[in-house]
Amino acid sequence: MRSKAAGSSTGSTALTRSPRVRLDQPRSDRRRLLPVYDPEAFGRLSERVARFLGTGRFIVWMTLVIILWVLWNIFAPDHLRFDEYPFIFLTLMLSLQASYAAPLILLAQNRQDDRDRVNLEQDRKQNERSIADTEYLTREIAALRMGLGEVATRDWIRSEFQDLIKEMDERRLFPLESDEGDR
Repeated sequence: MRSKAAGSSTGSTALTRSPRVRLDQPRSDRRRLLPVYDPEAFGRLSERVARFLGTGRFIVWMTLVIILWVLWNIFAPDHLRFDEYPFIFLTLMLSLQASYAAPLILLAQNRQDDRDRVNLEQDRKQNERSIADTEYLTREIAALRMGLGEVATRDWIRSEFQDLIKEMDERRLFPLESDEGDR
């Protein structure tokens, strides 16, 4: 009996059971019909392409390629020409370039909008903190001014002493010394 139990635990009945799914290990990759790509890397590539398409260097190169294309297909020997006068292949190539350039530029703009939105949110939070700090400092300065109103200044103490001396003179708490007492 023990041998049967040991045999079943070694996997002799594996044909009847489905394989156990382990939750402590990552799943194996599934086959996919579409290629897998890194969206961040693709976004960086689109930004580089859009940055290049927006330069004067791209316009100069594109102009030179078109001029060479047209000149070659007009003046080259007939057997070396690959695109005759209506330049349909050139039109196709320019349309293909534009069909890829437009979405790449839009993707780059969307990524820039996302970065701008994050920066705007950070700026807004920083402004809120600055306003809160300014309001706090304003309240503190107002409290100090109110506190200074209750502080005795040198002029106030002088005036109080003078008032006391006048009051004491009026009450004659200190008799005036006569010249006889000094002798």
